[in-house]
Amino acid sequence: MLGMLIYPGFQLLDASGAISVFETASRFANANLTIKTLAATPGPVRSSSGVEIFARGFPSPAGISTLMIAGGSGVEAAARCKKTLAFVRAVAKRGVRVASVCSGAFVLAEAGLLDGRRATTHWRRTRDFLESYPKVKLESDRIFVRDGDIWSSAGISAGIDLALAMAEEDYGPQVAQDVARQLVLYHRRSGGQSQFSSLLELKTPSGRFAQLLSWAREHLDAPLTVEDLAEQAGMSSRHFTRAFIAETGATPSKAVERLRIEVARQRVQSSSEAIELVAQSTGFRDPERMRRAFIRAFGQPPQSLRRAARAG
Repeated sequence: MLGMLIYPGFQLLDASGAISVFETASRFANANLTIKTLAATPGPVRSSSGVEIFARGFPSPAGISTLMIAGGSGVEAAARCKKTLAFVRAVAKRGVRVASVCSGAFVLAEAGLLDGRRATTHWRRTRDFLESYPKVKLESDRIFVRDGDIWSSAGISAGIDLALAMAEEDYGPQVAQDVARQLVLYHRRSGGQSQFSSLLELKTPSGRFAQLLSWAREHLDAPLTVEDLAEQAGMSSRHFTRAFIAETGATPSKAVERLRIEVARQRVQSSSEAIELVAQSTGFRDPERMRRAFIRAFGQPPQSLRRAARAG
């Protein structure tokens, strides 16, 4: 049985996304998988959106093969619930697969299941998580992380990537691919992929600045000075800089660095290309300069991100 643990204030997509993946996977694999929503207090459980899902009380841990814990605005209360923590510990003690989606990692951490383990959670919760659970090896820039039988994912939709990876382990890659196609999903983001997009860190640009950023991303091996960007935008350097900051919230040079970091990170994590060549082709030129930029952005150098991606 797959148990999805919910509580008042849970995030609806955290639960429903993963449930949809497993429901579809078991159907395609002709497997007899029972899926139940579970809560410390059985009955209707109100999500953060106001939509309610009916949950059963906690069953015997012996009947559960996978336990998933949804995240949501009510997770702090769930992590203080002695009944919930005792149930999670009892399930994990049996050595079965236990997973968290988004801030559901707080429940795993409070239960002591993440001490000394690698884990991740929603990027907005990183600071609180690190302060509360310093024994956890938090990898804040990961889509999902597996450490033995304990799995954790980043925010909300990343739970679908986590569920696809788990379904692939259960039923094989073909079923996982069929599920992704059925649910009209990209077959799936790797666990080592970043939660972040450098373009998303900027205020949403419009008009010619959107086109300019796309152009810059295709020409990262060029110097891309303020003068180069201003000329491409058809503006004076002074006027361009002021307008760009007002629209995107970042200086042109900072925006270019973010683009370079994003492209370099993707190539570092998804290929075996030499770090020196990645630095050269993305405009960093010097590998040391790229290393410093990675540490500022991710807290670790390119080689560490590559090792983490391969481990994932």
